Amino acid sequence: MGWFTKMTDWLGFETVRNRDAKGRYVADDKSTPNVDESKKRVYKSRTKRKIASARKGTKSKGKLKE
Repeated sequence: MGWFTKMTDWLGFETVRNRDAKGRYVADDKSTPNVDESKKRVYKSRTKRKIASARKGTKSKGKLKE
């Protein structure tokens, strides 16, 4: 992993699968070996990621009746 990738990860960018206008995944073009068209980097704010990870384990199951 290069320094630029580490820096963009720290800033909040993530690598996700690329989709076309219809919502289908885009395949990698084999004629361009240095470019990966099937992946793209998108920005996701840090606060939303922290909130989402904090909410994962806090699902309430309701109160028990006695």
